[in-house]
Amino acid sequence: MRAAVLHEIGQDKLEVLDDVEAVGFGPGKVRIRVRATGLCHSDVSAMNGVLPQPAPFIPGHEGAGEIIDIGDGVSGLSQGDRVLLCWLPACGVCPACKRGQTQLCLAGFMNAGTPNFKRPGGDVFGFAGTGTFTEEVVVDAGCAVPIPDDVPFDIAALIGCGVTTGLGAAINTADVAAGSSVAVIGCGGVGISAIQGARLKGAAQIVAVDPVASRREAALTFGATEAVSPDELADAKQRITSGEGFDYVFEVVGRSATARTAYETTRRGGTLCIVGAGAMDDFLQLNMFELFFDEKRILPSMYGGGDVLTSYERAIALWRAGRIDLEGLITHRVRLAEINDALAQMRSGEALRTCIEI
Repeated sequence: MRAAVLHEIGQDKLEVLDDVEAVGFGPGKVRIRVRATGLCHSDVSAMNGVLPQPAPFIPGHEGAGEIIDIGDGVSGLSQGDRVLLCWLPACGVCPACKRGQTQLCLAGFMNAGTPNFKRPGGDVFGFAGTGTFTEEVVVDAGCAVPIPDDVPFDIAALIGCGVTTGLGAAINTADVAAGSSVAVIGCGGVGISAIQGARLKGAAQIVAVDPVASRREAALTFGATEAVSPDELADAKQRITSGEGFDYVFEVVGRSATARTAYETTRRGGTLCIVGAGAMDDFLQLNMFELFFDEKRILPSMYGGGDVLTSYERAIALWRAGRIDLEGLITHRVRLAEINDALAQMRSGEALRTCIEI
């Protein structure tokens, strides 16, 4: 089958090959035909080495499709079921799961170290234990989450990571208060979802911060009350909060420099929510006096900070009710159709490279 492969970390393009095989099928596993896949910034971070990932590997962890085969011992799933891929399934028995913090379960990360594809030249890994830039993927049954028939595959793919992460950061982790002021630094798919979550929670002012003009313009259509470049953030802080700082600031970039800016933009006693996934050697510096004196809450948010299955159901319910815009989010991000067309039609990685750079 065809798949988009990154041969070495740091390469600037993928190569679409037709000699890739999904392996590992057996008891407790399912084989899924991928119908839609999203490009998350985490995929790019793994490609350039910011996030740890063995190579060669197939990017993609936002995916949806149909089950085409089921291994022994799998219950609750059938051939033909429409599913989204959960890249971080909960085992249900570890201490984190028993505490109700299923987003902190490490079982999915253990699978990420096992190759789930192969080529004639050797093993190939799937990013985050999945690898959805391909036609088929074999995963643990817990990674396959059934979706209702009225949910399109492209919508389901986004719910599998970006939407769940951004909405959850605002709703679960930060628990934004009605009437509050919010700033969101980084307005890709996750940042836009955080903006929509803050709007749902009743924030009075939501300032979108991004260096890209088109992203700032898009943020206004998703619920931001104002959109500024990073250079304009200090002025917005002064105008909107009289210099005190925002009640909630979401850092959705994953860099210490923007996290430091986010900290300084948060009011004393306010909440800084770290959503972006950054590098292990990128350190955020805070001095002990400001940490004590400012009493700012620093809340990291992993995969939306809540039970992911519940978060999926909530996102679908909100989408059905017209409370969140996911069709527009597809247009805002890299178009899933462009990635799918590249996988289906191209023998070289050039078209997929173009998609990544959009």
